[in-house]
Amino acid sequence: MYEKIQETAAWLKARINTRPDTAIILGTGLGRLADEIEIAQSISYSEIPNFPQSTVEGHSGKLLLGKLGGKDILAMQGRFHYYEGYSMKEVTFPVRVMYELGIKTLFVSNAGGGTNASFNVGDIMIITDHINLFPEHPLRGKNFPTGPRFPDMSEAYNKQLIALADEIAQEKGIKVQHGVYLGTQGPTFETPSEYRMFARMGADSVGMSTVPEVIVANHCGIKCFGISIITDLGVEGRIVEVSHEEVQRAANEVQPKMAEIMREMIRRS
Repeated sequence: MYEKIQETAAWLKARINTRPDTAIILGTGLGRLADEIEIAQSISYSEIPNFPQSTVEGHSGKLLLGKLGGKDILAMQGRFHYYEGYSMKEVTFPVRVMYELGIKTLFVSNAGGGTNASFNVGDIMIITDHINLFPEHPLRGKNFPTGPRFPDMSEAYNKQLIALADEIAQEKGIKVQHGVYLGTQGPTFETPSEYRMFARMGADSVGMSTVPEVIVANHCGIKCFGISIITDLGVEGRIVEVSHEEVQRAANEVQPKMAEIMREMIRRS
């Protein structure tokens, strides 16, 4: 696997014209943030050697290079999920490639179900920590030389970046929540009993991504910042039937605010 990562990174280095140190992973329904990017290059995942392919609606499957907030960035317009049948090493393969390309900071976004009774659909939740309930750990197996065998996760989401996001949100008058994101394998949405259990475990939002990518990024020494857009509620008495299309619609409505925060964070960092 490590040889494939290096092969993919070398292929990209030979073809991209910039050397960004910031990357963004755009989650379900959040791919339109790409409209904010001054795109210089767009590479389909299908063109990239060893790269997995997006199979989920709302994930375009393109690697974008350009400028956001006046800085060179790399963006994944579509990510990979464990429920698609990929192994965790395949899900996190792009993050390993990012490290080889010189990425120092990773911004991740997702659509999540809110388990906090004070949350509403459309809230932006800054992720302060996560709970990993995936059945396979992304660092399982032989350790990669990019980090220690037992990496520290006491600050999986960078506190300085969280503080910067709070400062920008206050300046722009954008309401943000803080909370813990719980990652589970999916692809079913949660039952009411599962929502209750997750809330009691300390989760404020639950979804099917992000956690593996953040674990691997931390293993590589990449700083992480995460946002979860609350697209549905798993709060007792407020649970309604939900579909992937409704999640996408809810995420689309909030995208401009999330984009404003991320754009300004990248400009200032």
